[in-house]
Amino acid sequence: MQEWHRDEYTVSTDQTKLDVEAVYAFLGGESHWAQNIPRDVVERSLRNSLCFGLYREGAQVGLARVVSDYATIAYLGDVYVLQRYRGRGLSKWLMECVLAHPDLQHLRRWILITRDAHELYRRYGFTALKRPEGFMELHEPDIYRRS
Repeated sequence: MQEWHRDEYTVSTDQTKLDVEAVYAFLGGESHWAQNIPRDVVERSLRNSLCFGLYREGAQVGLARVVSDYATIAYLGDVYVLQRYRGRGLSKWLMECVLAHPDLQHLRRWILITRDAHELYRRYGFTALKRPEGFMELHEPDIYRRS
């Protein structure tokens, strides 16, 4: 478990601190990438990831989730800061904490998907795919809307 502190904010990888209901509320209701995601899917994704919870005085206000083999690759997903806490540099600090985690050093490749946060990730070395023809995906964007 790792923790970082800045003013009244904390970033922690302690799974017991995660507010699953708050994460579910944001992902399923406010995010554009996980609309209608079932609660049990959120729970499973959190349980099987290295999660960086962002907290203000104990209340969860953001998240970054990493899926990795801790040797060669990491996928960064579900990065958010609640709207009312944006504009304070918290997403940048959250990214700095993720990239500083000792178990995520010396990875050959990081990947992520973003619709509108390219500038945030560029400042940490992320670029557009150099060889997009080498990447493939199986994408089911409406999977959470199916019964």
